[in-house]
Amino acid sequence: MALLVDKHRPRSLDTLSYHDDLSERLRSLAQSGDFPHLLVYGPSGAGKKTRIVATLKELFGPGVEKIKIDSRVFQTSSNRKLEFNIVASVYHLEITPSDVGNYDRVVVQDLLKEVAQTQQVDQSARQKFKVVVINEADHLTRDAQAALRRTMEKYSPNLRLILLANSTANIIAPIRSRTLLVRVAAPTVAEICDVLAKTGAKEGWPLAEELNLRVAQESGRNLRRALLMFEAVHAQNEKVTDKTPIPPPDWEALISLIADEIMAEHSPARILQVRAKLYDLLTHCIPPTTILKTLTFKLIPKVDDELKAEVIMWSAFYEHRVRIGSKVIFHLEAFVTKFMKIHETWLMSIDF
Repeated sequence: MALLVDKHRPRSLDTLSYHDDLSERLRSLAQSGDFPHLLVYGPSGAGKKTRIVATLKELFGPGVEKIKIDSRVFQTSSNRKLEFNIVASVYHLEITPSDVGNYDRVVVQDLLKEVAQTQQVDQSARQKFKVVVINEADHLTRDAQAALRRTMEKYSPNLRLILLANSTANIIAPIRSRTLLVRVAAPTVAEICDVLAKTGAKEGWPLAEELNLRVAQESGRNLRRALLMFEAVHAQNEKVTDKTPIPPPDWEALISLIADEIMAEHSPARILQVRAKLYDLLTHCIPPTTILKTLTFKLIPKVDDELKAEVIMWSAFYEHRVRIGSKVIFHLEAFVTKFMKIHETWLMSIDF
């Protein structure tokens, strides 16, 4: 059974619910005959991926929805074999090179070169080039981005790249200068409420406007998260009203528990207990930056006002470390340890 976020996902530019001017711009690009490389960026849950799939359908027709998942093996210079999954149709490929960590350059070089040197299979296709969609482009290493830049220059007649990113800050300048930047802003609370109301109507659920408003506000303007929360409320309650409580996701409840444990005791033993829970979150594919951000927001209300700025500063410091490092658990644990030290020092100062 499909989740609402997939079941009711818009399939064309005409059916997208918000940012009509952006949809019109993408349609004109698809129909122009000179489709550029794109760098599509914006916050999580803003609808970047949905808009790109709709744009591909505008470019090539409904054939882009007939996809399959291929498993490929790439070999590094040290003879290490990397297994990598590719989502592909006749007209496009979708890849996430950051899945292989620091070896993403191998995937970018070998796969894109192979795609670029291959002619379009469907000779009746509207476009003669293939499109490669690269997810999490802002997580690519510098070497991978340099390889990507060379590929864009050399194989542009047969290949178009669409890079998806949350931010352009980690994208090197040569790539930014060779792509058309498209910003997809987060939907407003009112736009999320409208989507929830329409989705509920399609499912035959009673309208609860206050509940929809609470879901939209608690989602942080993340439409994907809002739809998952909306579905969870209806799945767990036979009768849904405006006053129905919204259950937090399991991972968020665990982070709340971690915050309580950090506040309750500052000791090496407690750090080990917290580390086990952090590992649990990471093994369930919760992004480390999401863990750090959520933990910070859970801790901030629990500390005195004079400590809040310092806690936020160290959270930002360790978020940067998480992004550039490879062992994320070290940096998450370092933030927990730093917070314990700051809070313990403050407690000792007020005792005296």
